[in-house]
Amino acid sequence: MFRNRQVGLSLIELMISLVIGLILMLGVTQIFAASRAASRLSEGVARAQENGRFALEFIERDIRMAGHTGCVNDQAHFIKGTAALRNNFTATTGSGNPLDFSVAIQGYEAANTGPGNTLSVGEGTIPDGLPASISGLSPAPVPGSDILVLRFFAPEGIPVTAINGQDLTVDPLRWARLTEGGVATPTLFGISNCDTADFFAGTTASGTVTGTTVDFSSYAPQPAPTMVYRAESMVYYIGDGTNGPGLRRARADSAGTYSINEELVEGIETLQLIYGLDTTATITAETPPVGNITVQDIASGVSTAADATGAAEWRRVGLVQVGLVARSASPIGGGGSSKPTDAAATLGVLGMTYDQDAVTDGRYRAAYEVSVALRNRLFGN
Repeated sequence: MFRNRQVGLSLIELMISLVIGLILMLGVTQIFAASRAASRLSEGVARAQENGRFALEFIERDIRMAGHTGCVNDQAHFIKGTAALRNNFTATTGSGNPLDFSVAIQGYEAANTGPGNTLSVGEGTIPDGLPASISGLSPAPVPGSDILVLRFFAPEGIPVTAINGQDLTVDPLRWARLTEGGVATPTLFGISNCDTADFFAGTTASGTVTGTTVDFSSYAPQPAPTMVYRAESMVYYIGDGTNGPGLRRARADSAGTYSINEELVEGIETLQLIYGLDTTATITAETPPVGNITVQDIASGVSTAADATGAAEWRRVGLVQVGLVARSASPIGGGGSSKPTDAAATLGVLGMTYDQDAVTDGRYRAAYEVSVALRNRLFGN
């Protein structure tokens, strides 16, 4: 008879198999970890790039419109004479009041954030000399970032078909032009006929804009080139949002309050600005701007005066350089305690060094810059 034999693995063979299996599992785990880290890095870079592009797009669009008052810009009106551009609000010229439409662009510089300076992440100060309307914003501006104020007519207006006292009749089919962009009930308006322009407070009903404290007698309805616009007075700044700092835009109403405050893009940590000034030192009918930008300076170098002298300096601005730092929404690797490498510890933002060497939040950061010309301010356009 044949004896049945039981065949199996020896202890040595079992141990060798376990070691091989562990090596294979370790390799798979390392590949998974590396793939996961690469995915998080890729996602962080993509989010930062996306946020940076969106932020620049918003700012570029509104900077280009600064001073738009219909057929011609505010500089052209001031050259013809201040009577051609009327501000029907009580606001001291150059004061920083949201309703001071005599100045199309103003800026406020955070101390020690200009070219040649170094700013560490999370440090810095809030700009000095802020008007109460800006210092009282909620959420408040974060330290270390510049602040930009813009005033203009919205890009698209509506033809005025009839004028009856204080009432402007417009085409109701184009009414959406006055309420687009998140302003459901506008109270700031502008009217222009390519010769004169008025900023005024008003109320609306379907097809009608009713002005207050404004004289429409110098305007004629269509076929004259009379258009009514929504007027914009806005401030761009960095403030805390749903996921840390972000680019915010606050819009003013006819009471002079920034009543509409929205976070446009999350993950924007700092905003830096440099202004290009026209060669002409004093813009008047006798000395008009030439459209050549020969001086560039930070806001405090343009003017800190809150009066007509300061306003005159801000009218020289024809170009704005914008720099910002965008960060990823979450850590890209190493949890929340990793630091950037030495090569990535500092970023350049318009000549300023943005130092993140002490940061341990593991987020990816990148700097973005753009130069923006104001509408019809440079030579040849």
